[in-house]
Amino acid sequence: MILSDVFKHSEISRASEFRTNDADDPVVVQFAASNSQDLADAAVLVAPHCSAVDLNCGCPQKWAMHEGIGSALMEKPEQVSNMVRTVKEKVKLSGITLADGITPPSTSIKIRVHDDIRRTIDYVKLAEAAGVDWITVHGRTSKQRSASVKVNLDAIKTIKEQASVPIFANGDIFTREDADKTVRYTGVDGVMSARGLLENPALFAGFKTTPVHALEAYTRLAIGYGTNFFIMHHHLMMMTDKSMTKTEKKLFNCLPSSAAVVQYLDVNYGIEFSSRPNWPWVRSGNGEFLVGLE
Repeated sequence: MILSDVFKHSEISRASEFRTNDADDPVVVQFAASNSQDLADAAVLVAPHCSAVDLNCGCPQKWAMHEGIGSALMEKPEQVSNMVRTVKEKVKLSGITLADGITPPSTSIKIRVHDDIRRTIDYVKLAEAAGVDWITVHGRTSKQRSASVKVNLDAIKTIKEQASVPIFANGDIFTREDADKTVRYTGVDGVMSARGLLENPALFAGFKTTPVHALEAYTRLAIGYGTNFFIMHHHLMMMTDKSMTKTEKKLFNCLPSSAAVVQYLDVNYGIEFSSRPNWPWVRSGNGEFLVGLE
């Protein structure tokens, strides 16, 4: 979730918060915004490099609500409709062609549900009238927390039955079986996983926990593309959570550097990082060059 106002004004934000390449397709860029102008301006900046722009209307964190973004937008259906309409119009007028040749970009929203599902249906209808291309529904209200309240699949099912655009379900997707069960029950067009994929990026391939080859692939890519150590380490902490003992977690979570992480994975997971040919290729303006550990 990228803050649209910061992204459009800050070169540092644009350089650090959004990176992609020609082989990365499709790409959906999710923004948090409180007004149409910021969202549209940010959308124009990423349009040449993505297939869709998504507006986050579901983040329940207090800071987001205070800023008028995320779940705060669940109380502003007309504003959200205007934001969707403005993005599509501004990108179309800009004449930009997207990475996959589509113009204007697909525009989606990620929402939560209301206590009264009829309000959510009305919300969806307004977004549809504004031209939204698909909607992801997290089956909890803004006040409900994932750790204590089960996702409301009945609410998602009702929304799917009433909607005229594709609906994706979100919430409590931790295994391939969870995804299949959700699709069968609700009839949605697909699912989104957040916590589940952070813990196991091979979830949709049917793995119960993160396989070793996924740990290796992520680490090589993270180091090869210069991912911030804090972010890389945090992702690996989540990926290894179910394969480590408490003692192992305590040690791994205190590792101070990328080199220490590489050494730990080498010794404890048998991942050999000394072979350079397996490091990712990164395209530059002067051709292609290999990046990785020396």
